[in-house]
Amino acid sequence: MGLGFRCRGPARPIGVRTVYKQLGTQTLALEVKERTAKRTLLRRLRSSLHGASSPPSVSRASRRKIQKDKGLEPTEFEDTVAQAFFDLENGNQELKSDLKDLYINGAVQMDLPGNRKAVIIYVPYRLRKAYKKIHVRLVRELEKKFSGKDVVLVATRRIVRPPKKGSAVVRPRTRTLTAVHDGILEDVVYPAEIVGKRVRYHLDGRKIMKIFLDPKERNNTEYKLDTFSSVYRRLCGKDVVFDYPMTETA
Repeated sequence: MGLGFRCRGPARPIGVRTVYKQLGTQTLALEVKERTAKRTLLRRLRSSLHGASSPPSVSRASRRKIQKDKGLEPTEFEDTVAQAFFDLENGNQELKSDLKDLYINGAVQMDLPGNRKAVIIYVPYRLRKAYKKIHVRLVRELEKKFSGKDVVLVATRRIVRPPKKGSAVVRPRTRTLTAVHDGILEDVVYPAEIVGKRVRYHLDGRKIMKIFLDPKERNNTEYKLDTFSSVYRRLCGKDVVFDYPMTETA
């Protein structure tokens, strides 16, 4: 009486191609596991670094004074600037009410000639008018906190490429390259107004703009003329020299 087993004959030999295929599949699976493990480890390291990136002096409440685009995490220096805004809002009666609804988009620190530094603070474009109302007082207090560093406030602007021919999309004038660079120039020198421009062409093809500022704000801007040149060169890639007209009006 049979036990129900069926004889299938001798096993077929495994070909060389089949062996290589199996080995390749196993190797690929191991590589995928290794990459996944590395990504997991990197994520954990990044999260731990972000948790420890804020200096002890930076409070969580100060984070509301900075809003980055696309959920980007503030840098340690941006946290420091946000903390400075928070401290001024809570400790300076002259600026408290004005700073209540204001925040920044970002901040960077750049080196200047002569071992000096500048702090560039990006503010929301829609809040630029509110910032201009307190510009002189705010910059004065920030430069006290960042001793020895020149502070420059610049509105966040974006350049939009020209639409394709035949496209019904209209590009706003404020988003053109020229408009954005002009707007940044006005922000950098504020509160001084630009009263004249002159372009100088060199034999080597270089072009340098000479910008004349209203002397009425000379006391608030003269000590930062070199800073203005360095900041504008960094932001727009253009060489600019700032000065005041020879004949000053009272």
